[in-house]
Order: sequence, then structure tokens, then C-alpha cells
Amino acid sequence: MGTGALLEVESLAVSIGSARIVHGVSLQIAAGEILGLVGASGSGKSTLALALMRLLPPGARASGAVRLEGRSISAMSEAELQSVRGRQVGMVFQEPMSALNPLLRIGEQVAETVRLHGRASRRQARSLAREALDRVGLQGEDGALDRLPHELSGGQRQRVALAIALVLSPSLLIADEPTTALDVATQAQVLALLRHLARSLKVGILLVSHDLAVIAQVTDRIAVLERGEIVEQMATADLLGRAHHPYTQALLRAARLEPKRTRRDFAHAALVLEARDIVREYPRARRSLRRRPSPLRAVDGVSVAVHAGETVGVVGESGSGKSSLLRVLLALDRPQGGEVRLLGENFSGARGAALRRLRRSIQVVLQDPAGSFDPRWRVERLVAEPSHVLEEPPSGAALGARVSAALEQVGLPAAAGARYAHQFSGGERQRIAIARALILEPAVIAFDEAVSALDVVVRAQILSLLAELAERLELAYLFVSHDLQVVRAIADRVYVMQRGRIVEEGPAERVLRSPRHPYTRSLIEATPQLGAPLAGTGC
Repeated sequence: MGTGALLEVESLAVSIGSARIVHGVSLQIAAGEILGLVGASGSGKSTLALALMRLLPPGARASGAVRLEGRSISAMSEAELQSVRGRQVGMVFQEPMSALNPLLRIGEQVAETVRLHGRASRRQARSLAREALDRVGLQGEDGALDRLPHELSGGQRQRVALAIALVLSPSLLIADEPTTALDVATQAQVLALLRHLARSLKVGILLVSHDLAVIAQVTDRIAVLERGEIVEQMATADLLGRAHHPYTQALLRAARLEPKRTRRDFAHAALVLEARDIVREYPRARRSLRRRPSPLRAVDGVSVAVHAGETVGVVGESGSGKSSLLRVLLALDRPQGGEVRLLGENFSGARGAALRRLRRSIQVVLQDPAGSFDPRWRVERLVAEPSHVLEEPPSGAALGARVSAALEQVGLPAAAGARYAHQFSGGERQRIAIARALILEPAVIAFDEAVSALDVVVRAQILSLLAELAERLELAYLFVSHDLQVVRAIADRVYVMQRGRIVEEGPAERVLRSPRHPYTRSLIEATPQLGAPLAGTGC
């Protein structure tokens, strides 16, 4: 391997018990270079990233050589490793809230890294924290040192995680899925920041992702990992133009995400869900005894309509009001103004038995189904759970038959009902969540970022399943997402939300190909496209 590399990995293998997770991986990263490591869920990406810094879980065994600036990581003592982590190598993970302490202010958390690695005074550490937050674009009120993590948006929290990783100016940054849960505008900002770090500060970066369209925008080279093995490794432009391995070609096809359903005009179909002039406000924290601040208006006079058999997308960046609107549409929150009608009846004002009766007609599938599953229950009980809203819930053999039918509709065998959710992959768990939504035979299903955490291959499979179910069962979907590529692939019509208001609506093909509003255009420009440079970077 080359002697001038910042990071050199040679024949790295990782085993957990009798299972081999990573098989003899060799790669290198130069100073100022961004290497993309791409593969589907279960390919071994995160295990490989953790192995580089010897952060593997107990029981895991690693072999091979890892060298950082010529020094062997593999031969270091734990004390030596602690001096390297944070100082020479920074790490950023997918979900910053799991890495940030919810009780500590962001200035303290960034400064903590400085104090752990040296004898800096509290004032000096705080000054370095301020510089690091400025460097990642958190300036002024957005980067106030006394803010708590929950007061920041997802993109701002990810920038704090980057500031912690970069506060001591490491030579290498390992970023494991740092943009997966971010909206397209914030994702583009984080990618541009990574590009700036590599080009201006000569930081070497290992960017781990399942999405070729994302990492192709900023990487110099890409290594494709399948079942723990590097199957292809070349310059980014070459890989996009002439990928040879079938697995790489499959990832490219999944990243392009072409529409899988026939477009139809639903203008004359019956309305199943309608919202008129919805207003939803939240009280602000009082910072003064003199006057109460005006409430935050998260949804401001929004009207939407969903027809029978139609898929409607609601898109917008974080903070646009999508989730607040969805909670009102699901009758989980009451609006301060306006009305929601479900199957022609007042849903937002319903109470008691009327509300329970209407609830069976609208179901929801969430981003992380595992978070809504009781881990102690078998799948058959999880899928059957919504049946309690029925006036005469089925039981015994009748209920078992309904569960089996729902599982088979989403491509799972009836025997899956006897297992637990943790025994399934992420894509299979999402199928279980869809089966749970189907068991009541609803008129409309709402999807809240339901595929944003899935790898591109599984995402394509789930979207194809949803399209097939919609046509076969004449289901209506309300698809809430920050991912315009996903919405373009599945939606018939789309609403674009900005700051609590609808700024554009219309047929999905027209809105997403020929947008009329500047905000819609900015979202489209920020959406990753294979072979296209990152907007605004000039790469």
C-alpha cells in the first residue's frame, strides 16, 4: 500500500462469535481526500468504521493492520488509543441525539473534548468550543453555547456533533451515515461542510452511507462493500459511469428510484380525507415576567385533500410544519382553527365512540416501527393490536386469519406471526408495521418519513410494495417526507410546506419537474442526483 496515505487499512477482518462480519478489507485515505464507503444494511459498513478505532463490542475479534500517519492503531494500548480518539481522529454518527447529553449545554459538550485531551483552562476550552461551532456554521443565536440539544433542529444537532469531532482539528474524520435522517436542504449543507473540511483544512474523511446518490456528490473515490467484502473501489466519476459489479449496479438502480406505479387523475374520485384552513399553535416558554410571548404558529391556514385511491405527498424541510399538520390530520392534536373531515364526517371534532369508529378508517406507519413495537410481544399480537378499536373485535381463529392475511399482503409468511420483531431486518419490520395498518382495512394510511431510515435497496422494495397495495386495495396514502426523490416516485399529487404554510401544490410530476415557487426550486436543487455535483459547491 502507498506510504503517503493518512490512513492505511490492510486485510482487516472482523468476527463476532463464529460469524465473519468483515472479510480482509484493504483501503487507504490521503489527507484532504473523501472516501465513500457504501453498501446496503448488513453489509458491515458500521462494523468496519468502528474497527478502525478499535471500538468494537465485547466478543468481537479483529485482525489485519490499521495505520494512522504511519502509526499502527492495531498495536496501541488503550491509553494511547484514548489520546488518538478525538485528537487525531474524530467520529460522527447517524443520530446525534444518542451521542449528545440531553442535560448538558452544547458549549460544555464541545469544550469537554478539549478538557479531556489536555490541560486547557475552562475559559480556553470554551473559546475553542466557540471557534468549532463557528467553523461548522453555528453562529449567533443558532450556536449559543448555553443552548440544550433539544432546543436545536436535527441539522443543528448534527453540526454540534461535527464541532465535537473537529474541535481539536483531527487529521481524519469518520462520518457514519451523518445525513440519513436530515431533510434535503440540511443534508446539502452538511455535505458542503464536509467538502470544505477536506479541501480547506486537508482533513481526510471516511464517509459511510447506504445511498450512492448522496455520497457521490462529495467523494473522490468510492469503495462498495457487500457482505463484508470490498467488491469494487474506484474514482467516483468512474464508478458512476462504468460500474462492473452486479451489486454496485443494483445500488445505482435503487438510488435512481424510478416511479413504479401508473399515474391517474383522481380529481373526480370521492374525498376520503380533507382539511380546511387548519391552524395549530404551541405556547412559547415565558422568558420574562412582564409579558407572555405570542404562541408559535406551526400550521397556518393549511388545506389539503386526499381522494380515494390517491397518493398525496407533503414535503418540506425540518421545521416546516409537516409533523404538526400530520398530528392534526390523525386527530392526535386538536387544531386552534379549521376542521378535518374523514369520509365526510367531522374527525377533528369527534369524541368518544364516534372518534373510535372513525379511527379505524385512518392508520399510520412511522419512521422507526421498532420504536412503536412492544419488544415482549410476538408479531401476531403486534399486528392484531389495532383491532381493539372495533365495536366487535374478532378473536381466536378469526383474528388469527386476519393477521395471517395482513402479513401475506405485505410479502411475509403467516408463520412470521410466531416470531418477535427483533428477529427481523429493518425492511421486514417496516412490512410488519404496514400489515398492522392494513388489518383494519382503512380508507387512508399516513406515512411519516416511513422509508427515510431504510437503505436504498430496501427503500425501493417498500415503495414498490406500497404502490402495488394501493392499486390492488384502492388505498389512499398521505406520504409525509423530506425526501423529494421518494415523493416523486410514489405520489400523484404533492403539497410543499414552508414555515407552516402551503407554498405550492399540484400534480407531483409538474411540481417536482417544473416548480413555480422559489422554495420548491431550492428543495429540488438540494436533492441528490447521481452524477450531479453538490449544489453551490462547484465540485
